[in-house]
Amino acid sequence: MNTKLPITIDNGHGEVIIFRGINHEPDGDKIFIEGRVQPNCGPVMHVHCKQDEHFHVVQGTMAYQIPGKDVAYLKPGESTTFMRNTPHKFWNSGEDELVLNSWAKPANNVVFYLSTLYSATKGQKTAQPDLFDGAYLNMKYKSEYGIVELPSFVKKVIIPITYYIGQLLGKYKKFKDAPKPVQ
Repeated sequence: MNTKLPITIDNGHGEVIIFRGINHEPDGDKIFIEGRVQPNCGPVMHVHCKQDEHFHVVQGTMAYQIPGKDVAYLKPGESTTFMRNTPHKFWNSGEDELVLNSWAKPANNVVFYLSTLYSATKGQKTAQPDLFDGAYLNMKYKSEYGIVELPSFVKKVIIPITYYIGQLLGKYKKFKDAPKPVQ
């Protein structure tokens, strides 16, 4: 990974991430991340297929859920790790800003993926990404990341059609230097 850090990204809907640094380890790079989440904000149910993801609460209250399990809560000083292929979501369940120190390992394409996702949501009225950029991310990086809450019909029909139309319209020329997905 040759990304110059730190990098700050803002989705425009209550979530800011700062990619702080990378440790190069024999079994894969570990990227360190600071997250700042406003009350009632957080990502939808998603999965990292190739990464473990760890969260340590510095300030605020983090709620999180894994499908089929009750909602759990973390206070300052408490941590949790979501192992790869474990669907999860989290949000700020408190009234103050939630501050997290996190890491993802191996780093793979997380900086590109989340930077592109946040850029695609920033100008939108809701936290849903721009239609074409969202289709690009879902198709190109489906071996690495997935949005669990998308209906099957949307994943199997709507997103591929939208992606194909985006290709025909030249919407993805801006991604010509995008990293290759991890298989």
